[in-house]
Amino acid sequence: MQARFRLRIGDDPEGSLGPGKVALLEAIGETGSISAAGRKLGMSYRRAWLLVDALNRAFSQPLVTTVTGGREGGGSALTSAGGDVVRRYRRIEAMATAATAKEIDALQKMMQD
Repeated sequence: MQARFRLRIGDDPEGSLGPGKVALLEAIGETGSISAAGRKLGMSYRRAWLLVDALNRAFSQPLVTTVTGGREGGGSALTSAGGDVVRRYRRIEAMATAATAKEIDALQKMMQD
């Protein structure tokens, strides 16, 4: 079993940034839709929308923009701030994983004994 490092920034569950919210942002960037992103991640549209709303309120600039549906259909997109948040989070995560790999490995070996 490979140990995983999970990074969460912030102590308020509503306003924190962690792997689930970052995955949702990435999925919105890939699909152009909150509902499609939610389906991709196995969550309801309502849950995905609530997470996007919480993210947009937690940051000084919105991370996701939405266009209301209609004849042309709706959609969502990451803002430049949203893309920046994803890139920075993934960079921090990679740096933290690399810095802690030896200790995580040691702990994992102790758990298997």
